[in-house]
Amino acid sequence: MSLQEAAPRGLVERAFDSDIWHSFKRSKITIVAAITTFLILFGALFAPLIAPQNPFDPASLSLLDSYLPPAWEEGGDSRYLLGTDDQGRGILSTLMYGSRISLAVGFASVIFAAILGISLGLVAGYVGGRTDAVIMRIADIQLTFPSILIALLIDGSVRSALGGINREDSAFYILVFSIGLSFWVQYARTVRSSALVEKNKEYVQAARLIGLHPLKIMARHVLPNVMGPVLVIATINLALAIILEATLSFLGVGMPPTQPSLGTMIGTGNNFLFSGEWWMIFFPGLVLAILALAVNLLGDWLRDALNPRLR
Repeated sequence: MSLQEAAPRGLVERAFDSDIWHSFKRSKITIVAAITTFLILFGALFAPLIAPQNPFDPASLSLLDSYLPPAWEEGGDSRYLLGTDDQGRGILSTLMYGSRISLAVGFASVIFAAILGISLGLVAGYVGGRTDAVIMRIADIQLTFPSILIALLIDGSVRSALGGINREDSAFYILVFSIGLSFWVQYARTVRSSALVEKNKEYVQAARLIGLHPLKIMARHVLPNVMGPVLVIATINLALAIILEATLSFLGVGMPPTQPSLGTMIGTGNNFLFSGEWWMIFFPGLVLAILALAVNLLGDWLRDALNPRLR
């Protein structure tokens, strides 16, 4: 067997022999959380293929099917296992599509926040001086406000600035922008702290001596050594971003009713809770709680697995 053929198998073997994999196998709670997250992701990604109904297709909806209870209750319809909402959309199908939107907003906002926070943290930690002071003072000011207030402020400001642009088409991008800007501080402070330590080590000083550009030093030498804490923050922030999106949508400033996310479904179901249609808010709330809990458990495990003191 050639070296080229043996290399990929060696990488796989090292991955399964790593401390992280053994830590994952030993934690039953983490395995359950990973399976739960995978199932929700699978249902969201393949919603067009496995969902019984397309809730975004007006031609497939009928108001005569609205307010149907779950199939096991009296008056339920076997076509709608978890019942229907006020538009005649099946709750199960809408959950799959809604989870898709919530997860997309969560992942996109976390990526945006990570890129912004890592970039500013590297610059602040490596350059230092006034640049560091300005970036960190801005971060300190933002930390004095809750994330939900920052997101609401940015969301309202962006919507006012856009003016006549179609709100439904831009709602997704506004949410990603507002949630991302409310989360960048954690990445920046963590990366800055690590960069302050790494920039004084011998390998960084050697890179300076051979004349490497500071951007190359930050990207090639400093950044890979600060990615461990960043991955933990990103995992935990994913759950927070999904909850924040649900909160904004529940308050009516997130996704529109024509593109229901988990938060939109909870907000709609809340309007009918006291009239007896409990399923319209119960199932979206349950999925949101399970998803947030599972992702948080994965984040806690990853934090412990990447901490050498706990190995």
